[in-house]
Amino acid sequence: MAIASSSDIIVLALGVVLAAAYLFRDQLFAASKPKPVPVSSSKGSNGGGNPRDFVAKMKEGKKRIVIFYGSQTGTAEEYAIRLAKEAKQKFGLASLVCDPEEYDFENLDQLPEDSCVFFVMATYGEGEPTDNAVTLCQNLSDDSFEFSNGEHKLPGLKYVIFGLGNKTYEHYNLIGRNVDSDLAKMGGIRIGERGEGDDDKSMEEDYLEWKDGMWEEFGRVMGVEEGQGGDSPDFAVTEVSDHPQEKVYLGELSARALTRSKGIHDAKNPYPAPITVARELFAEGSDRNCIHVELNTENSGITYQHGDHVGVWPSNAEVEVERLLCALGLHDKKDAVINIESLDPALAKVPFPVPTTYVTVLRHYIDISAVAGRQILGVLSKFAPTPEAEAFMKNLNTNKEEYNTVVHNGCLKLGEVLQLAASNDLHGVPTPENTTSWKIPFDIIVSSIPRLQPRYYSISSSPKLHPHSIHVTCVVLKYESVENHQVKARWVYGVGSNFLLNLKFAAEGVEAPMIDTADEPAKVKYPKYAIEGPRGAYKQETIYKVPIHVRRSTFRLPTNPKSPVIMVGPGTGVAPFRGFVQERVAMARRTIEKNGPEGLADWGSIRLYYGCRSSTSDFLYKDEWPAYAEELHGKFTLRCAFSRETFRPDGSKIYVQDLLWEDRETVADAILNGKGYVYICGDARNMSKAVEETLCRVLGEAKGGSAEVEGAAEVKLLKERSRFLTDVWS
Repeated sequence: MAIASSSDIIVLALGVVLAAAYLFRDQLFAASKPKPVPVSSSKGSNGGGNPRDFVAKMKEGKKRIVIFYGSQTGTAEEYAIRLAKEAKQKFGLASLVCDPEEYDFENLDQLPEDSCVFFVMATYGEGEPTDNAVTLCQNLSDDSFEFSNGEHKLPGLKYVIFGLGNKTYEHYNLIGRNVDSDLAKMGGIRIGERGEGDDDKSMEEDYLEWKDGMWEEFGRVMGVEEGQGGDSPDFAVTEVSDHPQEKVYLGELSARALTRSKGIHDAKNPYPAPITVARELFAEGSDRNCIHVELNTENSGITYQHGDHVGVWPSNAEVEVERLLCALGLHDKKDAVINIESLDPALAKVPFPVPTTYVTVLRHYIDISAVAGRQILGVLSKFAPTPEAEAFMKNLNTNKEEYNTVVHNGCLKLGEVLQLAASNDLHGVPTPENTTSWKIPFDIIVSSIPRLQPRYYSISSSPKLHPHSIHVTCVVLKYESVENHQVKARWVYGVGSNFLLNLKFAAEGVEAPMIDTADEPAKVKYPKYAIEGPRGAYKQETIYKVPIHVRRSTFRLPTNPKSPVIMVGPGTGVAPFRGFVQERVAMARRTIEKNGPEGLADWGSIRLYYGCRSSTSDFLYKDEWPAYAEELHGKFTLRCAFSRETFRPDGSKIYVQDLLWEDRETVADAILNGKGYVYICGDARNMSKAVEETLCRVLGEAKGGSAEVEGAAEVKLLKERSRFLTDVWS
């Protein structure tokens, strides 16, 4: 190779310098450029200028209240809208109801002095904010976040708090409490008491007990008098005679579903997943049902991970649809096409797609299967067909004890309450002949009854073994109501689980079982659902489909298989752990293929503590566990508690927490020395608490101390390090 001359080297070096100067010109010459001045997204803007400026929108719409809601399933949003409606009815004040995800908060300090901000905040998961409220909560709690005043202060900000939670969870109403604390710390002034709703008992009753005192204080602080508003409807419902039938929503959950066009499948556009497998998991002859369903997601674009949840979108039972159609006097025109228009879109959006039909709204879009709320009964009393029915409804509305006895404990749905008030027979099949009709405007039904929500189930499979199939393990909810002086005890059926049971019968090609007694001859044992879907879209020859979407979760295995894992999941709480074990089996197959069985030598053990009634009647996936254990070469251990088979010497039952205590040395070693992870899935009210108490005992003893001090400290540390995770429900 020829040696370059000195002049060539100089030219080459100069070229390199010039090239570097060009590439890094922004950094080299930044000092000579004027720095851009940060402009607040809210200052100098108006409602049309910046859609994320809520203060400008309030001023533009002459609204004195802004209501932010943190909602995961829609409940907090419903209460936010209720508060807005009540502010309008009581004081004539208009509100702006906001999803916090859609707004910026730098100008929260610019809220006019005569205005107030409401926070309706649900607590989700392990004391976390809902997905749509994460940024809001971070802004309020982060001392470095500056409002437009250049400080982290909100002096004199008037606010109201209503939190939604569940007392069976450890972090009850934590987000509502945190928001209250953060606002007070910044100089905010709370109006009234902080409201806290407990979903384990009655969110509705907690709200009703809180709101009257809050509104009284609100009127005093805001200088407004009650009685300035009025009963103005939220919606205008009109019947449409000439709308093209192909453009009428008959249960479709999105515009893409109606037009059958492709798009992303999520909570706003669920995917009708074909059922490939549907089978009963409990033994034949059992008085309960638990179903296993496999849903095909191939070519849908839907993906999932172990531990995620699947949302299943059910319809209401046909008997309840018929009952309410009869009670509302709409049975003869149930298929009439209706359009629904919001009279104040900022306050109340139409909660489902339109135009539609009366029967579609009741079947697919609103939750007519829920226990009727006490407040709505007072609203509907003025439309009673007789003075006696009016008095009956008013008594239920004002007499909390009577409402609890008759409606809450009797598990009465709205249609049943209307029948009962009119002295109709609740036990027969509802028809226009045996059901008194009420002249209730349909707009009141739409605005008073919440949207029918998806039911969520822990996915019981792993995508590593089943990449295009989501497995659901669902125990079917059926229980007896409490008999009272107005209503006999009756069977109550869970909406989502019985919807899936109907699909399981159909997928198997069998009729639902019948019962035959002297009182009720040849009666179907289960409620029927419109499982073929709108325009038969959920049935293709012999294949049935279920509208679903996937909700992400943080309930995940540690990424390193060397970490020991302890899983506690009695009953259907075992569902996600079936996915966990499948996940490890898939990893083991790859490892063994590459390194042989010795590749698993340094893997941590995974232990599953499972409980059910007996080994012969309700042992879920009994035949699968030995095969998984074989593939994991001794790294998987299953411990079973059969509460109606094996007992302590004193005759008391043995539960999963008892097995944990029996294995306390192994469990403590896995957690303390192996840096293991603990997972609990299932009942929050009893099982989860009992398991946590036992873990405190186990770890307290291992540390040479007590459950209350050393044990509790270790469990707290596990939670802080995300090594103790729960997926529980009440």
